[in-house]
Amino acid sequence: MTRLQGASRTSPAEFECINSKKKQKKKGYKNSGVVSVKLCQVVKEYTFLDYIMGGCQLNFTVAVDFTGSNGDPRSPSSLHYISPHGVNEYLSAIWSVGNVIQDYDSDKMFPAFGFGAQIPPTWQVSHEFPLNFNMSNPFCAGVEGIVEAYRVCLPQVKLYGPTNFSPIINHVACFAKQALQQTTASQYFVLLIITDGVITDMDDTRSAIVNASRLPMSIIIVGVGGADFTAMEFLDGDDGRLRSQTGESAMRDIVQFVPFRQFQNSPKEALAKSVLAEVPGQLMEFCNTMKLKPPNSNPAAAV
Repeated sequence: MTRLQGASRTSPAEFECINSKKKQKKKGYKNSGVVSVKLCQVVKEYTFLDYIMGGCQLNFTVAVDFTGSNGDPRSPSSLHYISPHGVNEYLSAIWSVGNVIQDYDSDKMFPAFGFGAQIPPTWQVSHEFPLNFNMSNPFCAGVEGIVEAYRVCLPQVKLYGPTNFSPIINHVACFAKQALQQTTASQYFVLLIITDGVITDMDDTRSAIVNASRLPMSIIIVGVGGADFTAMEFLDGDDGRLRSQTGESAMRDIVQFVPFRQFQNSPKEALAKSVLAEVPGQLMEFCNTMKLKPPNSNPAAAV
């Protein structure tokens, strides 16, 4: 290693390649070639833990689907129906994912939005309204705050449609873009979208995801109910890079889709594990690609 690090173009580190069998057979055998190293750099690759311990904050945003296909919240057949035990699939998804991710966010204040509903007082359809109806301060205190805002919001809105994802993706992307101006990996954004199914604005959503793939951001989609989630699987670029309608390719895969029904009878940790499985790798891939160090990295340790 010392020889490699001392290598230069004028004074390369040279290593002979010796084939022991040829050396035994041939008298005049010298070598089978020489490996000449002219430049050697030691580059530190940071792990997910390095970034988190070094001060990188995960900013968690929740978006809840309030479209009409969920069914009337007062009816037990609705996905928004809150059972006598105080649960439904939306709440279960918020609890299991939020409880894990909140430990990576120091202030534990989370913006929470709804989309696809008619909201008071004008009853216009909105695709990014705060669950607490406070546009200037959509933050909820902890996962409990999100759950409480959801419970209070539900009877006040009219479930409607269509199911548009792009407005909320672009909303979070604006904040992620601002974070790009910093020279270290100080912030990373995770958007959790909980939905019952078919996306209406597929082309706009594809473009929004492709744009977001260049930002410090990941998107988690949890599908609730029994709908056909083929479109969601398509957005989760595990089968190849997602492309926008114009053919532009995503810089990296940032979407993780998980159907809730696969975990209905599993411990809640199982859903959280599956949902968050790809986030550490996505964060590391972004930061290493952009050559961003943890905010509090030790400069002496990073050669």
